[in-house]
Amino acid sequence: MIDEAVTAEETPERVEMPIIVKADVQGSVQAVTDALRSLNSAQVFVNIVHVGVGPISQHDIDLAQACGAYIVGFNIRSPPTAITQAATRANIKVLLHKVIYHLLEEMGRAIVEKAPGTAETQISGEAEVLNIFELKGRSKSKGPDIKIAGCRITDGHFSKSGTMRLLRSGETVFEGLCASLKREKQDAETIDKGNDCGLVIQDCDDFQVGDIIQCLEQVIRKPKFISTQSGSVRIEC
Repeated sequence: MIDEAVTAEETPERVEMPIIVKADVQGSVQAVTDALRSLNSAQVFVNIVHVGVGPISQHDIDLAQACGAYIVGFNIRSPPTAITQAATRANIKVLLHKVIYHLLEEMGRAIVEKAPGTAETQISGEAEVLNIFELKGRSKSKGPDIKIAGCRITDGHFSKSGTMRLLRSGETVFEGLCASLKREKQDAETIDKGNDCGLVIQDCDDFQVGDIIQCLEQVIRKPKFISTQSGSVRIEC
């Protein structure tokens, strides 16, 4: 399976994760705040917008709604029904925990989900050119004759939405969009390893038998939440 890495595109803009922290005592407030800040990453800024001792209040709900914050409650009782309902109506996420590690796990997943991720171009498939066909007899109004590469996909998969890279003796000859992808004369969106296909690359007519064609696709790579046996956690971009 192809897993060749990959070319990172431009660095994404850092986004903010506002959080309100409520805890049972001031020491817990500080410990939770410090732990949450350890989840800062190149893609997500953990912004502690408010801290306090005691139960979650209507003021906390109003503040969270104003700035789009999560509310984190550590070692405190569940809020009254009226407060819970207000949070639900305002679509505010309230996390209640008594173990910091479990709190960090849940917030870590939320941070990974919010992160924009990094756009990368990866090789999703590779094929060998076995035959070359030419579609002739087209009228001038429909454009010039078209060269079709008859290929066998040797690894991964090909996607019609991908970009095609034509290689000859290991060197890139051409790179362009896929104009047509067919299997058994039928249009196809994707074709998997082991299958033959007919491929047209936009503005390319320089195929040779033995050429290698790679299918390039853009993917979004999200950060990862990493936890260790020692209990330490981090976000890895």
